[in-house]
Amino acid sequence: MQQFIGDDFLVILGRLFIALILSGLIGFEREINNHSAGFRTHILVGVGSCLMMILSFFGFIHFIHQYDNVQFDPARIPSYVISGIGFLGAGTIIVYGGAIKGLTTAASIWAVAGIGLVVGAGMYSAAIVTTLIILVSLIFLNQMEYFFPRFRSSNFIEIIASEEFEIHEAVKSIEEKNFSIKQVEIKQVEGKQRRIHIWTNMKKDNNLIYLFDDISKLQGVINITKRN
Repeated sequence: MQQFIGDDFLVILGRLFIALILSGLIGFEREINNHSAGFRTHILVGVGSCLMMILSFFGFIHFIHQYDNVQFDPARIPSYVISGIGFLGAGTIIVYGGAIKGLTTAASIWAVAGIGLVVGAGMYSAAIVTTLIILVSLIFLNQMEYFFPRFRSSNFIEIIASEEFEIHEAVKSIEEKNFSIKQVEIKQVEGKQRRIHIWTNMKKDNNLIYLFDDISKLQGVINITKRN
């Protein structure tokens, strides 16, 4: 049984468990904010990266003891993890017209992969501090973005409407609620429907409710949504 489990089983188990907790904390923040890559994705990336690092450290020890000419490079496998995780992050990036959504989640996936590698290497303090920094960035710094107009301009209203819809009526309603319009984009969709994106500052959430109520009453409006 000892031969099957290995001498380093408890160390490996502990590192995988720590990677599970740290990556799960970051994934939970993404999950409660309804992002494309959430709790399970971050756990899989963190634990998987940790496993690759563990393999790099412990997987080839018996070859080193058995053969004198075997060279040990523990950084080789992790280097492929860091470069290869980009495809998963790219899958979380979505483009809505002129706005890009998902960059933060893609970055968090890449960072979680790094945390998994660090935990796999046994650098627990560095992994914990990094996790705290990422959580602070995702939770608290996200709230600070609303104080800067250049961040608020990424918010936009998406309106799906028929050809009877008059855009100037929606613009009038927006200006009456004291929102400033940054950009307007119109796309033709199925049939005679149109998708209208209106970029504006959306810090005043109370006014936003009344704004949506006014626009939804306009002729030709099928659906109205706030996008980030």
